[in-house]
Amino acid sequence: MSATDAPAGTTGERAYHLIRADILRGALAPGQKLKLDALRDSYAVGIGTLREALNRLVAERLVVAEGQRGFEVAPFTAADLRELASLRLLLEGHAMEQSFRAGDVAWEAQVVAAHHMLAQMETRLRAGEAAALAPWRRLDSQFHRMLVSACGSRTLMATHAAIFDRYQRYQNLALGFRGDIASREHDGLRDCALARDAAAAREILTRHILGGVDHALASGAL
Repeated sequence: MSATDAPAGTTGERAYHLIRADILRGALAPGQKLKLDALRDSYAVGIGTLREALNRLVAERLVVAEGQRGFEVAPFTAADLRELASLRLLLEGHAMEQSFRAGDVAWEAQVVAAHHMLAQMETRLRAGEAAALAPWRRLDSQFHRMLVSACGSRTLMATHAAIFDRYQRYQNLALGFRGDIASREHDGLRDCALARDAAAAREILTRHILGGVDHALASGAL
């Protein structure tokens, strides 16, 4: 993300969002030391502003504070990935159940539209189009968030989004696209949403998330 792409707001807000986005997509790698002088040049903000942004990211567990030694990007560990997967299953499963109960026809249309865009990108990936990977990641996130968007709780959605972002950092750098298996699971989640079958959706979601964890661990990327 460049400075021209940064969200509107204060200098501190822009710095926070830029650094956060670079961590999530891997431009700032797991375990990388975050030297304030270098960051000041890269993000064109002062040291005090950087410290404020980095401390916010420490609270989100995307950055680790090293006492007097400074900051570094949170590392990748198998234990952290498993914990995030468990939290995502708990939050997304519950929010999805609430969303299935409360969602209206407009919500159904949004779920179908989000799935359609995701499925189109998955078709391109199966055809070997590497350029489709980045938009696929964005659309995968959009589809899963749409499934829970009618849950009726802003707090639940915000908590889910925070966990999903941390989980997606692993997806961006280690999980990748699992081909036909993932596509069928996405199809199943769409069908369950339209049928309001929360029990079946939980089963599919469990296979979907744990399958991603197994894929990441088998890849050796961690």
